[in-house]
Amino acid sequence: MKTIEEPARKVPLYGEYEVAVLGGGPAGIAAAVAAARAGRRTLLIERYGFLGGMGTAAGVTNFCGLHANVFGEMHRVVQGIASDLLARIDRLGGLNAPHLILGKIFAQAYDTAAYKIAADDLLASHKVDILFHALGAGVVMDDARRIDALMVETKAGRQAVRADIFIDCSGDGDLAAWAGAPFEVGDANGHMLYPSMMFRLNGIDPEKAGDAWRTIPALMTQAEAAGTHRFPRKGAIVRPQKSQIEWRVNFTQLARKDGSAVNGLEPDELTRGEIEGRQQAAAAFEFLRTVPGFEKSYIVDLPPQLGIRETRRVVGGYALSGEDVLGCASFEDSIGVNGWPMEQHVAGDVVFRFPPIPASRGFNELPYRMLVPECVDNLLMAGRCASMTHEGQSAARVSGACFAMGEAAGSAAALALAGNTIPRDIAVEKLQQALKEQGAFIGRDQKVPEGL
Repeated sequence: MKTIEEPARKVPLYGEYEVAVLGGGPAGIAAAVAAARAGRRTLLIERYGFLGGMGTAAGVTNFCGLHANVFGEMHRVVQGIASDLLARIDRLGGLNAPHLILGKIFAQAYDTAAYKIAADDLLASHKVDILFHALGAGVVMDDARRIDALMVETKAGRQAVRADIFIDCSGDGDLAAWAGAPFEVGDANGHMLYPSMMFRLNGIDPEKAGDAWRTIPALMTQAEAAGTHRFPRKGAIVRPQKSQIEWRVNFTQLARKDGSAVNGLEPDELTRGEIEGRQQAAAAFEFLRTVPGFEKSYIVDLPPQLGIRETRRVVGGYALSGEDVLGCASFEDSIGVNGWPMEQHVAGDVVFRFPPIPASRGFNELPYRMLVPECVDNLLMAGRCASMTHEGQSAARVSGACFAMGEAAGSAAALALAGNTIPRDIAVEKLQQALKEQGAFIGRDQKVPEGL
C-alpha cells in the first residue's frame, strides 16, 4: 500500500475525565452510567448522534439475553441498570411484552425511537457527559502499558480525550487494538459470524397476517422449490413490533465472494456489504408482499448500518467458551449472567444450541477476568469485544450480557479509582457486593429474580 506522511500537529484536548467510554451500545450505556453513579467524571463517546449500538444503528429492535429458561420457567436474569433503561422505554410506550423464541427462550422487542430517548434520559439523570458524532481514531500511550489519550475525529477536526481509565465498548475492540492489547478474530480458520441487514415494514394487516412468523419459513421453501425466489439464509425472523401494523425483518446474510462472512473491520467489504444488504432487503420485501397480510406493506426503515455480529475479541484473563454456555458455568469472580444460547450464523443458516432444557438453570455466569485485557493496565472492555472464544461470543454478544458486562466494567473502574489501583488488581468481592447492592443479578448465591 502506498502511504503519505502526515505532518506532526498539536491536537486540541477536548477534556480530561476519570472514566472515558468508547461506544454507546448496551455495554457502553451501562458502563458510563455505572461509573457516573459512583461519582466519577465520565464521558461517553459515540460515532452516531444517538445511543443503542446495533440495537438502534443496525435496527435489531429486540433485546436478547435478558431472560433465561431456568428449569423450564422464564426469568429476567439481567437486572440493575438494564431494568432502569427498560422502565424508561416502557414509560414511553415503546416496550413489547417478552415473546417466545424457538419455544425455549424469551426476547423482548422495543421501538427504536423510544430506546434512543430513554437512553439519553438515563445518561442525563446520572450526569454523564456525551460526545456524539465522534469516531475513535487512535490512542497516545504514556508507555507500553498505559493509555494517555484517545484520539477522536469530530466535525471540529481531530481532538483528544484524556482519562484515568478507558472502557472499550466499541464492539470491534478498536481502543484495545490501538493500545496494543492482543485480540482474536473469528474461529480457528478466521471465519466470523455473518452480518445481516435488518429492516422494518409498516402497513401490515395484523388480522390477515396472524402468526405469520410460523408460516413464512414454509412459504420460503415453497418459493425456492418453485424457482421464484432465492434466499441468502434459512431461519428468517419476521415478528411484529409494539404496533401490530409494523414488523421487523431479519432475513439477510452478507458474504464475501468466497462465501465467508463479510469482515466488519475492512472498509471495502463494509461498503459492499451495505449495498448488497439493501439489495437483499429489497428482494426479501418483494417476497414478503406475497404473504397474506403483507400485500400493502412498505419498507419504513433501513437502518444506518449493517448489523455486525463479530469482529475482534480482545484477549483477557479468561475467554468465555461455548462449553461454558452449554454447561451453565459458574465462576468465583462472576459479575453477571448470560441466558442466551449459542447463536451461530453460519453459511446459509442460523444454528441455535441451548443448554439442556428444562433440566438446567439455563444461564452461565460471566467472569470479571473476561473484561480485563492483557498488556494494558488502565483499560477494560465490555460487550461483544470482551474476552470470549468464537463459540462463546455467539451467545454472550447479545444485549443482555452486554448490559451486565458494561455495568460491571463501569463499577470496576470506579473501584479502581477509589483504591488508587488498576482494574486488574481490584478486590472482586467488593465489585460483586457493589453490583448486588445496586440491583444486579450476578448468579453465585443469589436467588434467581422473579418475573419477566
